Amino acid sequence: MPGLAAGRRGSAMTPDVSVLLPYRDTASTIAEAIEGVLAERGVALELVAIDDGSTDGGHEIVDAIARRDPRVRHERGEARGIVAALQRASSLARAPFFARMDADDVSRPGRIARALELLRRDASIAVVATRVEPFPDEAIGDGLRRYVAWQNGLITPEDHARAIFVESPVCHPSVTMRRDAFERVGGYRDVDGPEDYDLWLRLDAAGAGIAKLPETLLRWRHRQGRATFADARYDLARFPEAKAPFLARRLAALGKPIAIWGAGKTGKRLARALEPHGLRARRFYDIDPRKIGRPARGAPTLSPHAPDGARAIAARGETIVVAVGAVGARDLVRAHLDALGLVEGREYLCGS
Repeated sequence: MPGLAAGRRGSAMTPDVSVLLPYRDTASTIAEAIEGVLAERGVALELVAIDDGSTDGGHEIVDAIARRDPRVRHERGEARGIVAALQRASSLARAPFFARMDADDVSRPGRIARALELLRRDASIAVVATRVEPFPDEAIGDGLRRYVAWQNGLITPEDHARAIFVESPVCHPSVTMRRDAFERVGGYRDVDGPEDYDLWLRLDAAGAGIAKLPETLLRWRHRQGRATFADARYDLARFPEAKAPFLARRLAALGKPIAIWGAGKTGKRLARALEPHGLRARRFYDIDPRKIGRPARGAPTLSPHAPDGARAIAARGETIVVAVGAVGARDLVRAHLDALGLVEGREYLCGS
C-alpha cells in the first residue's frame, strides 16, 4: 500500500478530532466535501482520507488539497471496501475524537465544533450526530423522506435508545464520537450487514449514549450507485439479522416470554431472526382480521381489540416487541400500549 501522502508540514500536536473520509470514484464531489470540513473554526482537526481504489482521478484532487493544507493526510489503496478503508483511517488517526465524512456530502460550519462541545459536556454520550438534509430533490423518494424525518426527530439519548432496534437512528457521515468508546466495542467490523448500524448497536449495548444536535448541519447527497442503495449489505432485509443478537440479549435480560405485535411480513421476519438466539414468540397480535386466528411461526395470532383484549395483554406478563411495517402503524401501537400503562423499554420495545 502506498505510504501516507499527508500534509507533511503539519504540526506534531495532537488534533482535537480526526475526520475519517473513505472514498472511491467521487472526483466530482470530493473537493466540496473536504473543503466543508476544513472550514470548521475553533477546532484543531486532521482529515484522514483513504482512497479505496478510485479510478476517476479523485486522488489527484485530494493530493492537491493536501499539498496546500497540512491538516489533510491522504493514503491510496486497493479497492477493499468501505469497512477496510474506515479501519485503515481509524488506525492512522491521532485524535481522541473521531468524526465521519463521506466524499459526496456537504458539511456545514459548526457541525464538528458543536458535537465536540456536547461530548465534552456530557461524559455519558459517546456519539453525537446532527440532523441532515437529503438532496437533490429529484433523487429523494417518499420512503427516504420519511426515514430522514424519523431520524431528525430523535434528539436525546433516551430518544435514540428507544429507537435503536427500529432502524439505524443516525446518519453515519454526520457523527462525531469518542475514540475510547469506539475502540472499547471493537471499532468498525466487516459484517454481513450495515457496518454503521452494527457499531451503534454495540455502543448501545455497552451503555454508551447516542444524541443528536437539533440543527441541520450535513447535506446528505443521494445519487445512483451510492452504497446505501447499491450494496447488498444495506438491503432492508439485512437489518433484522443485524439487530437480532442485540435485541435478543435485551429481551432475555427482561426475563419474560415475548409476544410480537405484527403478524405480517415485518413481524414474522423479526421473529425468525430472533429464533437462532433462543427466543421464540409465544403469540402474535394483529388487527388484520385475515391474520387473527391463524398461526404465525407456530404461535397463535390474537386481536388486541377482542373482549378483554387490552386487560389480557397487560396481564399476560410478556414483553411485547412491536414489529409493524405500515406507515404510521408503530406510533398507533405505541399509543395503544402506553394507554394500557405499559412502559416502553421495560414492558414493550419497538423492533421496526
